[in-house]
Amino acid sequence: MNERVYRSLYRIRRVEEEIARIYPSDKIKSPVHLSIGQEAVSVGVCEALRPEDVVFGTYRSHAFYLAKGGDLKKMMAELYGKATGCAKGKGGSMHLVDTAHGVMGASAVVGTTIANAIGYAYALKLQRKDSLVVSFFGDGATDEGVFHESLNFAALKSLPVVFICENNFYAIHTSLMYRHKSTDICALARAHGITAERVEDGDVLAIHEHVTRAAKALRDGSSGPFFFECLTYRLMEHVGSNEDFHLGYRTRQEAEPWIRNDQVKRFASMIDGERRRRIEAEVEAEIQAAVAFAEESPFPEGEELFTDVVEG
Repeated sequence: MNERVYRSLYRIRRVEEEIARIYPSDKIKSPVHLSIGQEAVSVGVCEALRPEDVVFGTYRSHAFYLAKGGDLKKMMAELYGKATGCAKGKGGSMHLVDTAHGVMGASAVVGTTIANAIGYAYALKLQRKDSLVVSFFGDGATDEGVFHESLNFAALKSLPVVFICENNFYAIHTSLMYRHKSTDICALARAHGITAERVEDGDVLAIHEHVTRAAKALRDGSSGPFFFECLTYRLMEHVGSNEDFHLGYRTRQEAEPWIRNDQVKRFASMIDGERRRRIEAEVEAEIQAAVAFAEESPFPEGEELFTDVVEG
């Protein structure tokens, strides 16, 4: 399992580092919200899922898209605004989707996909399927009314859903402590009658263990839903390819414990050197192929403006 986890962690990190490298060139045609530093949450969760399970998520979508098996070439083409992208070049970084691999979509509007996840989970229950749904969102989404409405409905109907709150402590530039009298996010879930636990240190194996246990309970029909607050840390700016400690809303000193506990480096140290180098070489080749695919793909034709449009 360690090699599989390392491949996924390293792949996400290097894909995003490559995106950060390319971004200033303007080849990428949409804003990007990087998950550098937060990879462990998506990897720990998705390694506990089956192929038929599905995920819904936030606009910081690269990590869970890749961890769930989303097509890298289509993702990179989407960032370039190309017709071969996963949303035909019309969605960009914040609207990644790959339904063939269970990535049901991301949204630029905070909290909106929580309700989408609930609807899908309700359908699964009505169809008596043993698949489950994961809803990824940030701590900022807990400020939204749809968060509470969705958790209440999920609890009432005992839906097969796992809520994953990626708590990186900031809604853009505003700390959680300035937005809530109490910073106990798990208490919000428990108030709706949902089993809730916090994973403190971004440990990918601890996250995996929690979700594996929850998934088994949901498939057995013994309990659910579940809520996990996964503490994590965003090392890059809210949107874009740079650091932002100079802005003053947070400090590099605050980030240091998370840098020391970097799960990518932790797992690199657990893999035999030759095997690690082989994994890394394979990932690097895949990334180069994806970038080439994106750069060589055509832009959408003009008539694409009028397709996939719902008239109000």
